[in-house]
Amino acid sequence: MLSTVSSEKNRAIEYDPFVRGRFPVGVRTIEALDTTRDRLFPCEIWYPAAARHAGQDVAPETQDSFTVPAAPPWRPRDATRNQTAVRDAAAEPGAFPLIIFSHHSGGHRRAATFLHTHLSSHGYVVAALDHSEIIAKELAYRAGETPEQLNARAEAWVSNRVPDVRFLLDRLLTDAGAHVDPDPIGIAGHSFGGWTALAAPEVESRIRAVVALAPAGSSDPKPGVIRAKLTFRWGRDVPTLFLVAENDVPLPLAGMYELFERTPATKQMMILRRADHLHFLDQVEEEHENGRKMLLERKELAWMGEEMRPIAELCSGEQAHLFVRGLTLCHMDAALKQREEARRFLASDLEAELAVRGVDVQVHK
Repeated sequence: MLSTVSSEKNRAIEYDPFVRGRFPVGVRTIEALDTTRDRLFPCEIWYPAAARHAGQDVAPETQDSFTVPAAPPWRPRDATRNQTAVRDAAAEPGAFPLIIFSHHSGGHRRAATFLHTHLSSHGYVVAALDHSEIIAKELAYRAGETPEQLNARAEAWVSNRVPDVRFLLDRLLTDAGAHVDPDPIGIAGHSFGGWTALAAPEVESRIRAVVALAPAGSSDPKPGVIRAKLTFRWGRDVPTLFLVAENDVPLPLAGMYELFERTPATKQMMILRRADHLHFLDQVEEEHENGRKMLLERKELAWMGEEMRPIAELCSGEQAHLFVRGLTLCHMDAALKQREEARRFLASDLEAELAVRGVDVQVHK
C-alpha cells in the first residue's frame, strides 16, 4: 500500500503545471484584414521558440517590451510593459496545439501575457486580437449618445465577438508560418472574453476545450454590465474549466454558479479566495486600483468602485497568476493533449496543491 501511495505522489510531482515550460517563447504581431467587415485586426501570436533563444525570454535586456495605449480615465497615459517572450524569435520546428484568447471589455490583445507566455512555454501557440469594439470606429464611444444608442452599440459588440474569434481561427489555420496543429483547438477568455469563450463552441465545432475566467453572461447582470446571453447549444462535450474570484464585484459568484450549472459539458470550477475581477490580468495591483478609481469617478458605476476592496485586502497578483496559469495549462493539457498526468492532477486535491504554493482556493462542488 505504501509503495502505491508513493508512486502516485511521485507521478504528481513529475507533472507540475505551475512552473514555466521547457520552450523559450517567441512573439510576433500581424495585421489581418477581414474583407467581409472591412476591418484590419492587430493580432498577437505567442509560440514555442527555437532552443537558441533559451533564457532570452526571461532576461529583461532581451525580452519583448510593448506599449499599452492610454485609456482615460482608467489609464491616463501610455504604459510600457515587458513580457517573457522574444520579439520575432525563430520558431521551434513542428506544429503545436492552438489556444485562442479573448480579452475583456475595454481590454486589448496583450491584457494577460503572463498566461499566454506560460502556455507557449509548454508547447502551445496562443493567439489574441483586439476585438471589433476596440478597432471599429462605428463601435467606439460617442460623447452625448442616448441610452438607446449605447444599447445598440453594446449589442453590436456582442454580435461581433464570436465572428472575431472565427476570423482569427481561419486566418491562423491558413497561415503556413503559424506552426499550428489544426486539430486540437482551445479557447480561453476573461470577463466579456469569458462570455466569448462560452459562446463560441455553439457555432465553432473546431473548439475542443474552454477556460472561462470570471465570465460574463449570467441571466441577471449587475447595472453597467454588458447584457450578453448564452444558450449553450453546443451539441457535444467541450470540457470546460471555470476560474473565478470570490470577491468579484461586477460579476459575482452567484452568476458564476448559474453559468456553471448551465454548462452542458464535463466541467470544473475553482474559486480564488480574496480576489476580484481584475486578478486575471497583467499588473494586477495596478489594474485593480486604477479600475477602482475610475469607477468611483463615473456616477453610473460608482457603486462598483465603492464595493471593491483595496488591493491590500486581497490576494497578490503573483498568487493570482500562479492560480490562472497553472490550472489553465493543466486543463488544456488534459483536454487537447490528452495527457493522463494532467487528468490525474485535476482529479487530485487541488485545494491542497494550491495551498502548498501559498494560494487559497475553493473547489466548487
